[in-house]
Amino acid sequence: MAVSLVFRMNLFQSFAADVQATLRALPLTANLPAEALARVTVEPPRDATHGDLSTNAAMVLAKEAKTNPRALATEIVAALEKTGRYVKLDIAGPGFINATLPPSAYHNVLRAVLKAGADFGRSTMGQGRKINVEYVSANPTGPMHIGHGRGAVYGDALATLLSVAGYEVTREYYINDAGAQVDVLARSAFHRYREALGRDVGPVGEGLYPGDYLAPVGKKLAEEFGETLENLPESEWLPKVRQIAIDSMMTMIREDLAALNVKHDVFFSEASLQGKNSAEGDRVGATIQDFIARGLIYQGRLPPPKGQKDEDWEDREQALFRATDFGDDVDRPLLKSDGSYTYFASDIAYHANKFSRGFAEMIDVWGADHGGYVKRMQAATRAATGGKGSLEVRLCQLVKLMRNGEPFKMSKRAGDFITLRDVIDELDEQGGAGRGRDCLRFMMLDRKNDQELEFDLAKVLEQSKDNPVFYVQYAHARTASVFRQAETLVTPAVSEAELASADLTILADESQVGLIRLLAQFPRLVEQAALSREPHRIVFYLYDLASAFHGLWNKGKELPDLRFINNDDRKGTLAKLALVKATRTVLANGLAILGVSAPDEMR
Repeated sequence: MAVSLVFRMNLFQSFAADVQATLRALPLTANLPAEALARVTVEPPRDATHGDLSTNAAMVLAKEAKTNPRALATEIVAALEKTGRYVKLDIAGPGFINATLPPSAYHNVLRAVLKAGADFGRSTMGQGRKINVEYVSANPTGPMHIGHGRGAVYGDALATLLSVAGYEVTREYYINDAGAQVDVLARSAFHRYREALGRDVGPVGEGLYPGDYLAPVGKKLAEEFGETLENLPESEWLPKVRQIAIDSMMTMIREDLAALNVKHDVFFSEASLQGKNSAEGDRVGATIQDFIARGLIYQGRLPPPKGQKDEDWEDREQALFRATDFGDDVDRPLLKSDGSYTYFASDIAYHANKFSRGFAEMIDVWGADHGGYVKRMQAATRAATGGKGSLEVRLCQLVKLMRNGEPFKMSKRAGDFITLRDVIDELDEQGGAGRGRDCLRFMMLDRKNDQELEFDLAKVLEQSKDNPVFYVQYAHARTASVFRQAETLVTPAVSEAELASADLTILADESQVGLIRLLAQFPRLVEQAALSREPHRIVFYLYDLASAFHGLWNKGKELPDLRFINNDDRKGTLAKLALVKATRTVLANGLAILGVSAPDEMR
């Protein structure tokens, strides 16, 4: 199915095209600049009784057109009426234009859903532009915790959403394997190694990672090296232990991600930027030399940071990047006193590398504790790409894990935090295989990413309207049950061709019409959610769609004419089955964007 068919079935986009064509043809607006016309929006009216579509065109263009909004609205309405595509066009308030569509417009959308299937909602808005979405990027020092889970789910759903909206998306994970934290990991693993050899090592030392998850790494080291590492100086055993520990941690992280159905196309090593295990040499140094050659680095001193501690600050004269020239609050150091690179220097080289791989558009998903790092990284990206690359940062707020309203206890395996895998496994154990992944993914997207989120292990398994993941999946299961009943009760069997040609004028009840209108909003919603980087909009939409379908289901219990299957009325049955199938399709398509399963049965 060609995407262009679905694209035309975006009623909001069709109305927007009519409005823009009208504006280009009217003498008052024909010569307005493109940036002015770009301010024109089309959306559903706030009050559904006002019609199906609304535009602010007259409101935002009247001043530049040297007229008043109502006068301009009158001209726009007169031109739109000539298209014959609208039942009614009204001017509301100071100049908003509301349009009412004929029922056939919605019937066409319903047929488009049936024809497009899994492609309904796809858009060409992104025009195939390359975009890099980096998410998770947890330090390879232990298992993922519940906070990582939110960034993982948000980033993964955002990447899918952008792909559906027509972008060419690369999903990336940045492995922080070059900093001091991986040396701490190596020393922690070495403690476990000596423990595996049977040495009396005592408790894990202060500053090391205490979790039991490193015990298998210690055992692996003992099996591979025996006692030989013990007799080496740290300078010799540390790199060997570090690499094995990092590889083991990344294996664990990949398994955690797989349990959550989170995927990445690229795992990029920070160490490779510094020439370690890389044929491309020291790219951090090359980036610094490029900045020097372009006059972006000077020798100077920095005042101490106010309030929040800055780990890169040192009270000395040093090489500073002119970050303030690119929008940052202060200039930034790129080298430490011992000549090693700051974290910031590596991050600049990393984003320069993304740009060199063809990504002018980059999105990074970070935890809320990195909010103070956003401005400097955006400034650095502008500098490193000569202003041709852009970095957008989306912050994910904290997750409060609860059980029946009480804070959840810490994990013994991790030592001091709750692991993501523990939560998934517990939900699977209580709710059945796959419930952990579905509940976590759906509920992690139930709030905007920059809002704090409470996740209650007991409530996400409730089978009630108050549990949105159950409520939406149950709606999909109900649509599937209708077709199982149809296979048994409807004779002769219903064919796809019959559904495609069903007489949809029969669907005239307000609950049926309301459901069709919701289905018609899906293509616009996908585009709006992609533009705003807000996959939670899909969650809210699916809940509304499920509610409308459950409402129609319950109404059919009281009114026989609204029941989906009636063997005495095959014509009506076909129309209602077409509506059920379209609902099933859109529910499945929305859940697919979230990475949540669309079950045919709920047990």
